[in-house]
Parts: sequence; structure tokens; C-alpha cells
Amino acid sequence: MPTLGVNVDHIATIREARGIKEPDPVYAALIAEDAGASCITVHLREDRRHIQDRDVKLINQVIKTRLNLEMGLFEDVVDIALEVKPFSVCLVPEKRKELTTEGGLDVCKYFEDIKKYVEIFHKNNINVSLFIDPEFEQIKASSHAGADYVELHTGKYADAKNQKETLTELERIRKASQYVLNFGIGLNAGHGLNYRNVQPVAGIRGMNELNIGHSIVARAVFVGFKNAVMEMVDLIK
Repeated sequence: MPTLGVNVDHIATIREARGIKEPDPVYAALIAEDAGASCITVHLREDRRHIQDRDVKLINQVIKTRLNLEMGLFEDVVDIALEVKPFSVCLVPEKRKELTTEGGLDVCKYFEDIKKYVEIFHKNNINVSLFIDPEFEQIKASSHAGADYVELHTGKYADAKNQKETLTELERIRKASQYVLNFGIGLNAGHGLNYRNVQPVAGIRGMNELNIGHSIVARAVFVGFKNAVMEMVDLIK
């Protein structure tokens, strides 16, 4: 049975919209953990548009589960990761103008750089996940780069316009998941998953963890953050 990693980025988005101290993503991380999350995910972006350095450091100090730090390979962000030493880093592509991560990391294209950083993180006892599209060549390259996990990008599945597209993308994720397991890598997934579409992905054999953020924060507006997390945990179960 997969577990839930709760991304608290958009708690920080609300805070930064006013430039004040609340709502605090550190407090949100504690609530999510209490509600059944097995992992807290934050994306420390180059432009610090939501999560700040302080958030990463404090969340890592106070949670009892695991911190998963999403990041691009920017020197200052790498330095923070090596200082904080979260349970895992998830390497993602990052563009300054994007609203959210638009696609998977091209491990094939940037293989040597990624492999180098995987080795650096491993030397510091940090697990490495690579956020990739559900494609065989990307999975193969991730394995050769030494990744401990891959997180399959479920965005096309989440954005499908009709049932046929949805089933096509779900089958694509299922096939990719089997490739991941065949390579002996940990299997995670995320992006665009919500209360309506999460269960078919959660039901894929070997799925380890689903990372979900925006839909939980959106649901929390109406039912409260703890209830929103608990509802997602129940759906995944």
C-alpha cells in the first residue's frame, strides 16, 4: 500500500502573497504528519517564490517522519541540501517563468551532471529521487545514474481531456512502473493528483509513495488542512 507525501509549498505561497509570517508551512508540516502523512515534501526554488531556506531547515528539525526536498541543481540550493541533509532530494527541472513544474527531468540529456550530483548526495547519506516522465529510456538512465527512487510525472494523466486519454495515460504509467520495478528502483509518483484521480495510480503494483500538494491545500480551504490530508490518506488506502 503506497503512502502519502504532502507537499506544503502552497501554504508558503499564501504566506508570500502578503509578505507576512502566516500561514506557516512548518506548522502545516506538523499537521500533515499528525494526519497520517509519511513524508513532507517542499520545493526550494531558485527564486524562493514560496518555500524559504528557513522553512527547509525548521521542517527538517521538527518532523518525525521524512523530509523530501525537491530542487533544481542550483549551487546555493545544493549547498542548503548538503547542510540540512534531508532524507531525500528529488531532482526536478526548473524554469523561472513556469507556474509549476512542467515536465520530467531529462536524465538522458544531462546524464553526466546528474550522475555526479547523485554521487555527491550519496556521499552525504542523502537518498536521491529523479522526477521523470514515464518513459523507458528515462527510467533506464535514472537507474544507471544511481537513483534510489524515481517519481513518475503524472501530469498528462491528470490533465487528460476524456476517458480514453485518461486510460491511455494510466496504462503508460503502469507500464513505466513495471520498468522501474524491474530495474530495482523505488517507485513514487506525483503531479496533478487529486481526490478524483488518485486511486487508480495508488492501485498500481509496487507504488511506494504519492506526493500531492495543491489539491490538498485547495481542499483544506473548505474542510481544514488536517481533514484534507486525512481524506487523501483514506483514498490512497
